[in-house]
Amino acid sequence: MSKRNVVIAAALSAGIVGSVTAGSARDYISIVGSSTVYPFATVVVEQFGKTTSFKTPKVESTGSGGGLKMFCSGVGVENPDITNASRRIKSSEFEKCQSNGVKDIVEIKIGYDGIAIANSKKAPAMELSLRDIFLALAKDVPDPKGGEKLVANPYKTWKEVNAALPDKAIEVLGPPPTSGTRDAFAELALEGGCKTFDWIKAMKKADKKQYKSVCHTVREDGAYVEAGENDNLIVQKLDTNPAALGVFGFSFLDQNRDKVQSSSIGGVKPEFETIADGSYPISRPLYFYVKKAHAEVIPGVREYLAEFTSEKAWGEDGYLSDRGLIPMPKEERSKFAADAKNLTAMSM
Repeated sequence: MSKRNVVIAAALSAGIVGSVTAGSARDYISIVGSSTVYPFATVVVEQFGKTTSFKTPKVESTGSGGGLKMFCSGVGVENPDITNASRRIKSSEFEKCQSNGVKDIVEIKIGYDGIAIANSKKAPAMELSLRDIFLALAKDVPDPKGGEKLVANPYKTWKEVNAALPDKAIEVLGPPPTSGTRDAFAELALEGGCKTFDWIKAMKKADKKQYKSVCHTVREDGAYVEAGENDNLIVQKLDTNPAALGVFGFSFLDQNRDKVQSSSIGGVKPEFETIADGSYPISRPLYFYVKKAHAEVIPGVREYLAEFTSEKAWGEDGYLSDRGLIPMPKEERSKFAADAKNLTAMSM
């Protein structure tokens, strides 16, 4: 029996890979999760496939929430080994993993990304504030007539939101609730604008649940259009609909600058430098999560982690930066590279 089959058989006897037999054990890495991280993962997968003797991993774009749900379903070859995420795993998701036997999870932060609000280059670029974004897209907003009262969002045009903006209908194409980009957009952009109203900001101490509902809930009257998990599809739709804006990761903006342009947010446009230094207000870290139990069983997991966390991949001059990933500082890269090498389990 080969060394790999001995390991698989031992894992099977320990119950790690469920009820499958050694003969049917999966011999390739299964990766799911974020559409934002997907293009970075596919580049690493291509390099991994070219430079090692392992089978090329299978990567699926399911959205961060969908990926974590699959990842936390249990251990065993019927479940993915790795899930990509454009936000950190939630405590509720971590607890779900634990209750389903996914005990040791390795968390790897891979870099940073900005969330762009962009439109077709066939139309003028927009100059927005976080408050503009909140007032345009929240389900309930402060009463335009004044007072500390919330009303169903009455705004139909950008000019109604802010007299300095164009007199055109509010139409924003963006990701669905299962997307990590949507989660981050709600937290950074919508809430960022929401808390510019002091009386709403005060809700956070009095009633955190109500505060989050007000600040994170997107209107459902057609002004915000859920356009699926595929950011490239949003870019394509903007190219054919110059009147609309789109919400997607910076890497997709960077790869499609011939078609779309970014809005400035608070006078700052998303660029490598402004995302890295934090001056662009809608930026977030990106992650992937690994099942430690699978890393000892599925061929190539350790080697895939080594490729992804190498300086030639995620370093300042690495091939991932060419695709739009904003590298972490060297100290952070060293820390997470060590976690990947040692399969260090995370805690919440």
